[in-house]
Formats: sequence, C-alpha cells, structure tokens
Amino acid sequence: MFDFLIQGFGVALSPLNLGLAFLGALLGTLFGALPGIGPINGIAILMPLAYTLGLPAESALILLAGIYTGAEYGGRMSSILLNVPGDAGAVMTTLDGHPLAKKGLAGPALGLSAVSSFVGATIAILGLTLFAPLLAEVAVMFGPAEFFALMVFAFASMSVMMGKDPTKTAIGAVLGVLIGTVGIDSGTGVLRYTFGMPELYDGIDFVVMIIGLFAISEILLMLEHANRKDADGDIPPLGRVFISLKEVLYCKGAMLRSGLIGFIIGVLPGTGASVAGAVSYTTEKRLSDKEGTFGTGDMRGLAAPEAANNAAAAGSFVPMLTLGIPGSGTTAVLLGALMLYNITPGPMMFSERPEVAGGLIASLYIGNLVLLALNLPLAGVFARVLTIPRWVLVPGIAILAFVGVYQLHSDLTAIYLMLIIGVFGYLLRKLGFSLAPVILGYVLGGLMEQNLRRALSISGGDVEILWRSGISLGLWIAAAALLILPWLLPKLLSKLQPSGKPLEQVEDD
Repeated sequence: MFDFLIQGFGVALSPLNLGLAFLGALLGTLFGALPGIGPINGIAILMPLAYTLGLPAESALILLAGIYTGAEYGGRMSSILLNVPGDAGAVMTTLDGHPLAKKGLAGPALGLSAVSSFVGATIAILGLTLFAPLLAEVAVMFGPAEFFALMVFAFASMSVMMGKDPTKTAIGAVLGVLIGTVGIDSGTGVLRYTFGMPELYDGIDFVVMIIGLFAISEILLMLEHANRKDADGDIPPLGRVFISLKEVLYCKGAMLRSGLIGFIIGVLPGTGASVAGAVSYTTEKRLSDKEGTFGTGDMRGLAAPEAANNAAAAGSFVPMLTLGIPGSGTTAVLLGALMLYNITPGPMMFSERPEVAGGLIASLYIGNLVLLALNLPLAGVFARVLTIPRWVLVPGIAILAFVGVYQLHSDLTAIYLMLIIGVFGYLLRKLGFSLAPVILGYVLGGLMEQNLRRALSISGGDVEILWRSGISLGLWIAAAALLILPWLLPKLLSKLQPSGKPLEQVEDD
C-alpha cells in the first residue's frame, strides 16, 4: 500500500497535476460558496472542458476531485453567513453556524468549519488509503452475479438514505434507469425509446445528461428567484477568522467522532454528505448537548456536520474506485468522467491504471492541505463571492454549459437535447424530487443490466446464480433489511411504547 501511495505522489506532485489540484480546490470553494451551485454543477460544467483540452485521465480526475472536495469546504460560507445552505451537505451547518454569525462570531465560525473540514477529510483519506486497495483485492472475486446483487444493494440504500421522501427517491432512480436505456440495445441490437430519431441511436450522452439535468435546471431556478433577497444579500462582519487552540480542543471529540461517522456513511453506496451531516449532528447532540445549547450557536454543533460531510465526500471514492459504483451523486459524475477516457472503474484499475487511482488518492492529501491554507486566511475574500449578483452569474454558467457541450459534440442536436433535459430537471426539482437519484439510476442502471445478462448467460438462464454465492446472498439480505426496517421500526416502537409516553418521544429516544 505504501509503494502504491508513493507512486501516486509521484503523479500528483508533477507541476501540471499540482497546479490542477490547486485550481480545483480554488474553483471548488467558489462553486460551493454560491448557494445552489455545489460540486455536481461545478464538475458538470468543467468536465467537458477538461476533456476537450486534452488533459490526461489522471490530471482531469485530480482537477474534478479537487472541485468536489473544495465545494464541500465552500458550502459552509452561505450556510453560516446567510443561513442558506450552499449544497445538501451543508444543511446541518446552518443550525449552529448561523446563530454563531448572529452573535458576531462569523469569522471564528468560518475558521472552525475549515479546521473541522480538514480533520474530517484527513480521517477519510487515511481510511481510503488503507482500505481501498484491500477492498479492491476482495472485489476481484466478484463475478457478474455479485455485482448485480451489489447494484441492488446500492439502489436499496439510496432509496432509504437519500432524501426526505424515499418514494420520490425511488421514482427518481427509476427515471434515471429509463433514461439510461435509450438507444440501441447492445445485447440484441433492438432500438429502445429512440422514437425514430437517429440522434438517439447511441443513447443520451453522459455529459449532455449531467449538464442539462444540473446546470440548466439550476439556471432556470436562478432566473425564477432572481429577485430573492439572499441573491445579493449583505454578509455580516467576519471579525477574526483564526480560531484559538482552546476552541479547537473544545471541539476535538466532535471532529474525530463525526469524521469517522462520515467516512463510514460515505463508503455506503448512494448516501452522501447530507446523510453524514444529519447523522453526525444528531449523534453529537445526544452525546454532548448536556446544557441544551445545540441550535443556539454551539461550536460543537458546527464542527460535527462540517467534519462529517467532508469525510463522506472522501469516503465516497472508496466504492467508486474499488467496485465501480458511485458512492454519491457527485462520484457518479466522476465515474462518467472516467468512462469518457475509456477507463472502467473497479478493482482492476488499481493494477491496470495505478497512476489514475494512486494519483487521485495522493492528490486528496495535497488538496486537503491546500484547502486549509486557502480557507483560513482568505475566508473574507471567498465570502465576498456571496455578493455576486445573479445577472452576472447566470450568463456565466450558461456560456460554460453551452460551450462545454458544443466543444465535445460539435452538434446542435446535443444542445437541444441538453435544453430538453434541463427543463425536465427543473420540473422535477419544482415537484420536490432530488436529482442525485436520477443520475445514480442513469449510471447504475446500465451496469446492472450488463451484469444481469452476463450472469444469466453464464448460468444458461438459471436465475439461482443471482444468490448462489455467499457474497451475493449477503448483499440481497442487506438490501432487504434496508427496505423493510424503515417500515417495521414504527410498529416496533409502538409496541415498546410505555404508558403515558407519546410515541414521538419514544422515537426521539
């Protein structure tokens, strides 16, 4: 493992990759600071540009991974200063971050969130370094049946853990699977959902899909809310940004516990930073909130979700690199970036393309240090990004989106398709659907179909092969437990309900 890491640092420390790691961290922080942009939109906009510039696969991935981790840092800005989460992972940051800002502690809150993010990400990157190569060795034993069972488990965990409404999450994932089936069936040559249009014979391109689904829909939402107050709101005075060692030590337990929780949750397919932030905050509140100060400006309540969401971001690389399945919506986009370079993520990538896997892991160490160095002294500069008016921001994002798609395809049909998908994504968001399950379903659906066909081909059509091995059977049981437990838990709680004690209190306990 250490030889692997040394080789990775040899890649990441080259002048080009070092500069791209710095650029990704800087752009990611800026994207994360702007409410609603987030890591997925940032990666979706810049991925086609990185590809058309002819960057090597490892360099492009280092740039995009830097944007991902940087956006998790930047998301705290608007959460603390404006009480508007920069992305889904920063929702829990508002609970104690904004009350601290209202107390005149905006600067220390930003400084503490930067240190907490650094600690959480460091824990997760160490876990990624130690466990990813080991898990890759285990994953080599996976066959098509095991991978199909793994996809089922990923869909089950996604539907239960991602979003407030499991039904809408499941519907979004199914929509993503349906979109992924458009084009010529590779197994039979039959045209599926092309409506006689030759432009759809090759399916819907991944770049067109993500830019339309995320960037264009975000532009439409920005236009809808162009006059909202937080678009050009005044930010509170920051004061001092650097925090004292005493304040850091006061929150050390929350950082370490939440970093570990975030890494574990990030490794689970389909969960992501929002789940990690919520679980870590509620856990820390039960463990540490003896005085009832959480929610009123407690520094531990800020440190916990910040450490967890950054740890989950780094942890989500584990299933992507070792199993070839995305751990979050953002890593689903990164998975598509690898496919643009004809690289199949999975256990064999560690032996076949060690410069890509090793360079990425090493760049996370470098990017984490760069982010801490940028976010402590320059917090006030990044905070000014929140004052950028929408009439400047919207055209800039639109230009990058259109140029990126046209550079990649040189075809107006791709532009029209991107706009159609963008309107579709906008309507989904207006109806309360999260777009992350859609893109996860789009990515996982094709892999699921391929492995199902391979497994049935090996067995001559015998479906028993899907659960014959111990690994696949365990994954099927785990998926069933994830789907059944949320329905059984309220019934079990009602049976355990003590007399005179309301059910809501039992659930909280």
